[in-house]
Amino acid sequence: MILKTKRLQKHFGGIYALNNCDLNIRKNEITAIIGPNGSGKSTLFNVISKILKKDKGKIIFNGMDIDNKKDYELASKGISRTFQEVRLFKNLTIMDHIDIAISKDDESILRSLTKKVNRTERIKEILDVVGLNKPIDTFASDLSYGQRKLLDLAMAIAKPGDLLMLDEPVAGVNPKLRKKIKDIIRSLHKKGKTILIIEHDMNFVMDLAGHVIVMNAGKVIAQGRPKDIQNNPDVLNIYLGD
Repeated sequence: MILKTKRLQKHFGGIYALNNCDLNIRKNEITAIIGPNGSGKSTLFNVISKILKKDKGKIIFNGMDIDNKKDYELASKGISRTFQEVRLFKNLTIMDHIDIAISKDDESILRSLTKKVNRTERIKEILDVVGLNKPIDTFASDLSYGQRKLLDLAMAIAKPGDLLMLDEPVAGVNPKLRKKIKDIIRSLHKKGKTILIIEHDMNFVMDLAGHVIVMNAGKVIAQGRPKDIQNNPDVLNIYLGD
């Protein structure tokens, strides 16, 4: 297993967003996490990536306890992610964003922007992977929603790593871009990436993932192959009701 969580807990007041959540993610596989709104999926991502501090439990990555790691240290350990709401700097260019992502000076955006190392070719290679065909001096504010999604993905894959976490990668995009992102994910998987996806688009998930994990009320309630999950009575009950 590349990633494990053990009895992971996160609460907000008296509400448990994660309630003894146990997760086992296999290496070199595309795994999807599904579940109704409020089931704890994004909270799980945010706790793993250290945006939120867990209350209890363990997070093990590649056999290493990463509880004491900071969010900016995770990329160097091999974990990168995208966000449900794309987080870009409107007044920075495409090149600036990728330059920040590949910089070794993770703690200092200023240093990464002022380094005098020519990374243009590397940046263009990364943009080619996601198919973002825009001049690298284009500002983020001048990109469409779909193009911002691709830039967010480009930033996540800019550093070599073992685990790529994608939070709703096709939310709000058109069918053509949805297929393009699916092809990108498959290509990354073929190159050895382990990919963990949160997504509400069931057709997208069932066509792409080799393993599906279902969450409800902050914990895992079912997991297995897509076909098994589609026929699981507990999963059907969550989505369709009695």
